Amino acid sequence: MARSRTVRTSAAAIVLALTGVTVGGCTGGHDGAVSGPGAVAIEVDQPEALADQAVRLRITGLAPRAEVTVTTQASDYRANTWQAHATFVADPQGAVDLATTAPRSGSYQGVDGMGLFWSMEPPADAAGTAFVPKFPQLQGSYQVRLAVETGGRQQAVRVLERHWLADGVTARELTPAKDGIAGELFLPPPGTARRPAVLAFGGSEGGTGQNLTAALLASHGYPTLALGYFGLPGLPPTLQDVRLEYFAAAARLLAAQPEVDPTQLLAMGYSRGSEAALLLAEDYPALVHGAVVYAPSAQVNPGFPSGPTAWTLDGRPVPTGTIPLDKLDGPLLAIAGADDRIWPSANWAGQLVKALDLAQNPHPHQAIVYPDAGHLVGTFPYLAADTTMASAATQRTTNFGGTRAGNAAAQAAGWAQVLALLSGLRGS
Repeated sequence: MARSRTVRTSAAAIVLALTGVTVGGCTGGHDGAVSGPGAVAIEVDQPEALADQAVRLRITGLAPRAEVTVTTQASDYRANTWQAHATFVADPQGAVDLATTAPRSGSYQGVDGMGLFWSMEPPADAAGTAFVPKFPQLQGSYQVRLAVETGGRQQAVRVLERHWLADGVTARELTPAKDGIAGELFLPPPGTARRPAVLAFGGSEGGTGQNLTAALLASHGYPTLALGYFGLPGLPPTLQDVRLEYFAAAARLLAAQPEVDPTQLLAMGYSRGSEAALLLAEDYPALVHGAVVYAPSAQVNPGFPSGPTAWTLDGRPVPTGTIPLDKLDGPLLAIAGADDRIWPSANWAGQLVKALDLAQNPHPHQAIVYPDAGHLVGTFPYLAADTTMASAATQRTTNFGGTRAGNAAAQAAGWAQVLALLSGLRGS
């Protein structure tokens, strides 16, 4: 797996993008289990995998019906050690398959083969609501340490490598001074056939919050530009009077790449970014051919944190109110959580699809609402995050809604829907 560099991002952006971790202090090789006195071993189908790919874990060599505790451990960029645990009962053959067995107790409930990944928590004395990694240009992957304990003794240890970039994927930082935009361009290996592409951006957190999402999409073969549109040098300081022409310039830069099929370019927007994604698909249908929107709005909202205007076009404010979709010339996928506590994204997702139904839009359009998820319904899965976030600036805690398990399930299912949509486009 390549360990290519990617750009800086903020802790707040990572919380909203549900991004990752690094680790230190592990024992054992990357490709094999370290066993204790018995024959206990940790079997893993993919010791090295992309961060959005599930792995299958199986513990073998146990006594029949033995009680076994499995722990996962990883460290964030502050060197805080996050951890999850689950206690299982071995089957008559002395094995535990985490993909088919529910724990008796632990950090998560029910059958979930990746439960020990998304349910990790930091130490009680450490602040943090999500795994925040070292900047990926410093470390292109993170590690998860697995340990097995029976009878009060550690029996086996294994370390897994979780990569942001597949082999050959390249990353290039874009700056306003040099490129006219701020972001990170991720491209599949040179010589790859032209594929659908994604222009990805976050919401009110600002900065470049979707760079890890973009890295993973490119690793699946889809060229992606993670775009920052405020809160970075050379850009507006807040979400106020942001020019839609700026997004269009980014889309043109992406479309011009030799790995990109310029007739299949989608905008992916999260939360407030969903407004920009929908407006791009509506106002630039020859350039942006559809949208994927997470925790979306169906209307243009005012500037954030203040101001009457969030977006402008041709030097004029884009008026607040319902976003028209009569010019949409491609697919729409809206993903929301039914327990979104930030705004009524579930209702808005349905409203978007209903409008396209009434207009008899011929392109695929779908709203998926996950019942136990909140505003943190996306994007890629298997990373730990809480359902709240504390702000040092405002001294307030924001409740995003949903449950950790509900968000985790929605991220896994929703990400699969996104990849399926991209794979079904012409040219993929």
